[in-house]
Amino acid sequence: MLPTFFIAHGTPSLVIEQHAYTEFLQKLAKSIPTPKAIVLFSAHWESPVQTISSAIHPEMIYDFSGFSEELYAIKYPARGDLTLSLHIEQLFQDEGIRCELDDERGLDHGVWAPLHIMYPDAQIPVVALSVNPRLTAEEHYRIGAALGPLRDEDVLILGSGGTVHNVRRLDRNNPVPQVWAVEFDEWLAEQLETWNLEALLRYDERAPNVRVAVPTPEHFVPLLLALGAADGARRAKLLHHSFQMSTLSLCCWMFGGIKKS
Repeated sequence: MLPTFFIAHGTPSLVIEQHAYTEFLQKLAKSIPTPKAIVLFSAHWESPVQTISSAIHPEMIYDFSGFSEELYAIKYPARGDLTLSLHIEQLFQDEGIRCELDDERGLDHGVWAPLHIMYPDAQIPVVALSVNPRLTAEEHYRIGAALGPLRDEDVLILGSGGTVHNVRRLDRNNPVPQVWAVEFDEWLAEQLETWNLEALLRYDERAPNVRVAVPTPEHFVPLLLALGAADGARRAKLLHHSFQMSTLSLCCWMFGGIKKS
């Protein structure tokens, strides 16, 4: 049984950066058993209906502008897994979760940027999943929980987004984290480490500085989805935490743990 993870994907340039966080992601992939497939909820794929990628050879999506031309040359030729996509569809349907398949959607940078760092050979099949920021936190948790059985099938479930993610507050000239950003992540860590669902599912009401830390929810909800997928274990561990540009949180949370079958 594999754990689930929430991974911050930072800015698109993360994929060509070299620092403590990128080194951590490289080591993380080597520290866990090689999965049969990867299922990833991306903050950069928003859809009103829970959507499952089913393309056999998903194309690259360069969903950004103003970054180095080097990024547009990056390829991540991971194949899809239609059998797994159909299995996920059934898991959602079994829980009464409306969903649909998309055989045209490619891989956005919320998918390929962290995976290019973690699994650069792109030999592991990838199924991307959308997020719907308009759902409640409880609904996100329930969607994640529906995929819990995949952990027993050696499928790695990832949520790719960011906890503190406010592009208007980035300061490229200031490496020192802002107090409000640190306070938000510290509150979140306390709730995750105690699996305090009452607080976590009301984060938008209870967390300090939530309006500035999470001005829009699409980057935060992948954490709730990954959390829900480990509902059967209810253990959380912070594996890495750092900041870029004063307010961009780069963290990785592990939910559940590795169990030998």
